[in-house]
Amino acid sequence: MSDRTPIPNINIGQVYDQRYSDSEVHYDKLGNLAGFFGRNMPVHRHDRFFQVHYVKSGTVRVYLDDQQYVESGPMFFLTPPTIPHSFVTEADADGHVLTVRQQLVWQLLEADPGLAPGAQVAPACVALSGLEGKFAVEAQRLEVLFDLLHGEVEGTEAGREAALHSLTRLLMTSLLRLCARSLPARTTRHEDLHIFHRFNELIEAHYLEHWPLSRYAEGIGVTEARLNDVCRRIADLPSKRLVLERVMQEARRLLLFTGSSANEICYSLGFKDPAYFSRFFMRYAQVTPGEYRLRQGGLR
Repeated sequence: MSDRTPIPNINIGQVYDQRYSDSEVHYDKLGNLAGFFGRNMPVHRHDRFFQVHYVKSGTVRVYLDDQQYVESGPMFFLTPPTIPHSFVTEADADGHVLTVRQQLVWQLLEADPGLAPGAQVAPACVALSGLEGKFAVEAQRLEVLFDLLHGEVEGTEAGREAALHSLTRLLMTSLLRLCARSLPARTTRHEDLHIFHRFNELIEAHYLEHWPLSRYAEGIGVTEARLNDVCRRIADLPSKRLVLERVMQEARRLLLFTGSSANEICYSLGFKDPAYFSRFFMRYAQVTPGEYRLRQGGLR
């Protein structure tokens, strides 16, 4: 990972779903999170939280620290607290994302240290198809547990909070058992990874200024063609799309979590023409800014 700037820490309860800012457990469907953050999730970490992405179908490119994995669903990847990670999912990939405060997992490990051989839980990427014996049984249990968790999150029955915590403990137990089947990492050229992460750092610093790709490439010290080639090989996305997805992520955040008008958001994002901003948003979200705020706001 690049050491030029600190790796951002994302508290999902504050950035994405403020209803659960203080919760021990946060759950949502993968498709909902991808709709907010975009397909490309640049390198980040979650201090004090474990996170698991369970992907039912579609190909995922995952970087856990400096290890690369490319796998198709059904699969999951587990990121312990503070571990830098990034990933890219296909447009139609769906599944579940569970974020758990570290104390809950530590309680499981204190009760039975055999769940995590070694001094601490290691990041893991596990393919679930083709497993045999006890691992196949555990994989089937995992799918059922995630469906049950989703049902509890959507429901309002008595005992909901207790059920959520019990299901989360069962899920984390199954996940830790299956981590023994973690896949071997693929080899990625360190220079390419450095270019990709440096590009994402520059996007974060300058996307509101609407830099042309030539300026990003100049800032990294490569040609536009080399930058685009690296982005396509690592993220399977063109470099321009990565910039536009960051602009869209901020537009969605402002629409959901502020009372600013669409015109005010347009100007705060560096657009000069509200009509152009509306067309830009419509192109990537398939709805107008106003429709997005109305639809998503009603789900929160």
